[in-house]
Parts: sequence; structure tokens; C-alpha cells
Amino acid sequence: MGYAESFKALADPVRRRILEMLKIRRMSAGEIAAQFDMTAATVSYHLGVLKKADLIAETKEKNFIYYSLNTSVVEEIMLWLGGLREDGNDKHRPDEV
Repeated sequence: MGYAESFKALADPVRRRILEMLKIRRMSAGEIAAQFDMTAATVSYHLGVLKKADLIAETKEKNFIYYSLNTSVVEEIMLWLGGLREDGNDKHRPDEV
């Protein structure tokens, strides 16, 4: 997983909303598309970006594909971002590194 792809995927509000929906439960592309006023092709594009960033996983069952949140990648991003916070143990300023 590359952080650049992850942040690109997270930059779009539609994709962030899809992730919020998948946090609650897995959904088919049709269920996701029903929540937006856009074409199925546009929703498919957004799902593709999220898949490429490894933020979602897909499971095929009979004639349906279900999407779910890839929590391990989300946790990895959160840990990395959390490491950027200044804490009491790290007094280095950028010009001192």
C-alpha cells in the first residue's frame, strides 16, 4: 500500500462517505450507488480508486460483489498520522533533525 494512493483516495468527499458507509456494514455496489445522485459508472470509478488504495476489499458471492472496509490499512494510516503528532518525548523541531 502506498500512502500517496491512500491520501488521493481520502481526498474526495464521495470516497470518504463510501468509507463511512462501509464502516457500518458491507454493501454491494448497487446499495452504495443508491446513496448518491450519480451514475453507476461514477460510483464504480470511486470504488476502483478505493480498491487501488487498498482501503476497501471486495467479496464475490453468486451474482453480487460486496465491498467492506479494509480496517488494517485504515489502522496503518492512523498509526502513521498519529506518529506525526508532537508528544512530550520528542522535542526535535524540523530544523534540528
